[in-house]
Amino acid sequence: MLIANSNLTGSIRQTAKAGISFGSCLAMIISYGAWKSIWWAILHGLCSWGYVIYYAIKYL
Repeated sequence: MLIANSNLTGSIRQTAKAGISFGSCLAMIISYGAWKSIWWAILHGLCSWGYVIYYAIKYL
């Protein structure tokens, strides 16, 4: 049972990491498209899903 739980924990971590990476990438693309600035894109990439949700509420 311990081995199955370990595999489940590993897959949850991989999924969370992929979601964080996708959120950062999406935030950077939206930011660069809106502001045409690499610096803003980097900052918003660090904010990740927070910026994506903010942009969706504010501008869509």
